Amino acid sequence: MIDIRLARDEPDVMRRALARKGAAELFDELLAVDDAWRSVTASVDELRARTRPKGRPSPEELAALQNLKEDLRAAEAQLGELEVARDDLLRRIPNPPADDIPDGSSDEDAAEVRRVGTPPVFAFEMRDHVELGGFELDRGARLSGSRFAYRRGATALLELAMYRFALDRVVAMGFEVLLPPVLVREDAMYGTGFLPTEEANLYRLESDELYLTGTSEVALAGFHQGEVLEEVELPRRYAGYSTCFRREAGAAGRDTRGIFRVHQFEKVEMFAYTTPQQSAAEHERILAVEEELVSDLGLAYRVVCTAAGDLGPSAAKKYDIEAWIPSQGRYREITSCSNTTDYQARRLNVRYRDAERRLHVAHTLNGTAMTARWLIALMETYQEANGEVAVPEILWPYGAPQRLPAA
Repeated sequence: MIDIRLARDEPDVMRRALARKGAAELFDELLAVDDAWRSVTASVDELRARTRPKGRPSPEELAALQNLKEDLRAAEAQLGELEVARDDLLRRIPNPPADDIPDGSSDEDAAEVRRVGTPPVFAFEMRDHVELGGFELDRGARLSGSRFAYRRGATALLELAMYRFALDRVVAMGFEVLLPPVLVREDAMYGTGFLPTEEANLYRLESDELYLTGTSEVALAGFHQGEVLEEVELPRRYAGYSTCFRREAGAAGRDTRGIFRVHQFEKVEMFAYTTPQQSAAEHERILAVEEELVSDLGLAYRVVCTAAGDLGPSAAKKYDIEAWIPSQGRYREITSCSNTTDYQARRLNVRYRDAERRLHVAHTLNGTAMTARWLIALMETYQEANGEVAVPEILWPYGAPQRLPAA
């Protein structure tokens, strides 16, 4: 959540920033409620002091004291209502975007940072990943409904090898691997900013009051929830591998062929806890790890910086890597990496202690190291005229077959 003290001290600065995310009116509502809360808080403090008389009160003072207590009860009730309203607004207001990102609210408004590699050109009739084979979409739908899929045989082994390849690389870059829970309590979803605004995309187990996570970012952010870290230990870097679940509400008719947009998928996610002074450099470092992975697989890609209005609630700045998908003839997102500054850590109460023993709110960052979307780009990029796929040699040591047979 945002720093309420900063909101009070620099309201115009924060309002301008939040306007880029379409949240200026919500911010003004927060300021009004916060002003009322502070005013009533002062009244409650004054009434509490006056209801503690010095010495033995007279009958007249007792009568006045009773009236004061009634006023205090009414003021305390009002204060409680204002606290609920203020806390609700604080949970709903997004992280202000960084100054150095573009304006806008759609993919088209993103700023291209660079392009790397050349998209492949085929001298034969190209196939998409579904036609290349190894996906049981009809059987997946029969079992679980639309947008669930089996991956089988050599294709399944290739996908598993890609995750192991990514894990090996991020470990070499200083990330500690965690295999986290995929069911979490509500406060973890609030803490990472997926609630209340992203509720439509979440799977919830009503009887257990638990949510299925759409990314291991949630579990990695909650790993140090309520803890105080030492500044000398920062940055702390973790990598989670987990199955992820998303409803993809509102995505009907978009990218529904194959496995580009499904309800269940696997992902390797990087996560870092830093000081505010470290977070910008750590953001670039995570992006560099992602780019190294894409480059080593020989995929053509571009890096874009997401527009302010297209950011999620928690992110102040986000880079996407979009790989070339031959069957679509365009670049599509396969990774993202976000600097959430102190937004998640403030909600999760993750702090660090500096050399002078002072406490500060940490910064958190996250970035994708691998998902099944990479499989789409890889299979389509390395397809051959006979329908086989030549698997990059770099994946062979991780259990990938050297070739995928024709469907």
